[in-house]
Amino acid sequence: MSDTTMGQKPSAGYLGIIRVIDKFTEWTGNLFILLVIPLILANVIEVFSRYVLGDPTIWALDVTTMSFGALFMLGCGLALLKGAHVRTDMLWDGFTERTKGRIDTIAYIVFFLPTMAVLFYVSWGSFIDAYLINERSNSGAWGPIIWPLRGVVPLTFAILFIQGISELMKSIWAARTGEVLVKHEKIEV
Repeated sequence: MSDTTMGQKPSAGYLGIIRVIDKFTEWTGNLFILLVIPLILANVIEVFSRYVLGDPTIWALDVTTMSFGALFMLGCGLALLKGAHVRTDMLWDGFTERTKGRIDTIAYIVFFLPTMAVLFYVSWGSFIDAYLINERSNSGAWGPIIWPLRGVVPLTFAILFIQGISELMKSIWAARTGEVLVKHEKIEV
């Protein structure tokens, strides 16, 4: 992060909030990467059981689906931090940093943060309902509990909301000064 921007310095508290949120998002994102372990193990065991032993498992599909879904959802906050979400680069690259900051500030205030709050509220109710009835998957004979996966949804929106606060603060700074506090690498997917 740049400490001087067009003669202005962000306060230590302002930068501190951004750093704490960004570190939290990076830490949780890296923690959630561990979900790749059950994803890989379930697939390896299923392939071995099916093609070597001739006896497929009844649980691998559910474990694979749940771990991949959780990994995909919980990685969204880290993707936001790293600047990996979709933008229309042919337009975006032509804007000044100040204009980008203004657009992002409006987008985070008007669209992103309210949407994350509403989606958190709605998905929290769904998670609580699933927990109270001990909801189970009906996709196979195994029938594992599914409420933990439902809990991933509001957790994802909470993490996105928190990271959105950091991104909003960065956008406000860019809109005010024309300088970027954090440069993101361009990530091609």
